[in-house]
Amino acid sequence: MNYPNEGFAPETIEALKKELKASKKIFKIVPGEENNDEFVNFYFIGVFEGKEVIYDAALYTLRLHHSSEIYELAEHEAAKKFPNFKGIHYEEDENGNLKPLSSEDEEIGWFITEIIMELEEEETVKVQEFIDLDTNHDFGIGLDAALNVEYIDEEVISKFVKEFNDDTIELDDTLYAFQSEEEDVDDED
Repeated sequence: MNYPNEGFAPETIEALKKELKASKKIFKIVPGEENNDEFVNFYFIGVFEGKEVIYDAALYTLRLHHSSEIYELAEHEAAKKFPNFKGIHYEEDENGNLKPLSSEDEEIGWFITEIIMELEEEETVKVQEFIDLDTNHDFGIGLDAALNVEYIDEEVISKFVKEFNDDTIELDDTLYAFQSEEEDVDDED
């Protein structure tokens, strides 16, 4: 039988079920450098159109989602002001230290920082909790979700998976804006 991708194949689902049973968890974190306390990529088994499927989920905090939206908007503004802008790329020297940016990249970086501060101060961008499904994903069904939590940990993931599978998730439709957390700097004269 043909399946849209491996995440729909019964043998792949069974293999994940065995792995989950052995780990005594209802999800499997996908190893990756991107995973941190505000973003986690994981697999879980759920139902789609009456059939079991593996969900390839990306769960992140609303604060991170907000930051991404702000940065994307700031980059868009930079692209309008600087016609040669293709993104700022940091390079390392042979010792692993970051090389200095070109003067143009430095100027663009400051411009982006100013735009971000302005957007945050004016609360131009507001975000709310959401779940998006991607049925044309390369493995199972893609799921992106942002929740208004301080961090993403195993407890948050377990609660999300259980509520998603039980169809009891209640998303907060309140619109939120966040400020960048500034580092404390002592002003000493």
